Amino acid sequence: MTQGKIYNVLFLCAGNAARSIMAEALMARWGKGRFRAWSAGSRPAGQVHPRTLALLARYNLPTDGLRSKSWDEFAAQGAPQLDFVFTVCDRTAGETCPVWPGRPVTAHWSVEDPVAVTGNDAAVEKAFRKAFLELEARIKLFTALRIEALDNLTLRRELDAIGDSRETAA
Repeated sequence: MTQGKIYNVLFLCAGNAARSIMAEALMARWGKGRFRAWSAGSRPAGQVHPRTLALLARYNLPTDGLRSKSWDEFAAQGAPQLDFVFTVCDRTAGETCPVWPGRPVTAHWSVEDPVAVTGNDAAVEKAFRKAFLELEARIKLFTALRIEALDNLTLRRELDAIGDSRETAA
């Protein structure tokens, strides 16, 4: 049996401290063998949010190597050729992105920013978990697609539909 193409996926948000980091870790789990994931930010926070790391650890997702980084790393010469770029925050979706190597298919999967939530610990924890579960549901849908069998227009419609999905797994 021959190994199929491994697709390169980049998840973007402004700070690259929570949502895009979660998506990177989730894609590493659910897309293993088919997808390679990274995350980046337009204005990286410089560190992964501690609640993000705690949440990933609670779900037994590796956190080694996760770091807050600029999207410029993925537009530079020698960067991986990208197949897909997903924005997961509304602010980044409205920004002018760099030119990505590989002419990737892009989509916007809006997820509320758990870092912006204020209130008691329970409210903040709930926001982080909600973002995680929303991303996990979308990534599971995405990794279930037979990408190689879809033309670009159909693929784009599927990605937009996933982005419009608000379902979360328990």
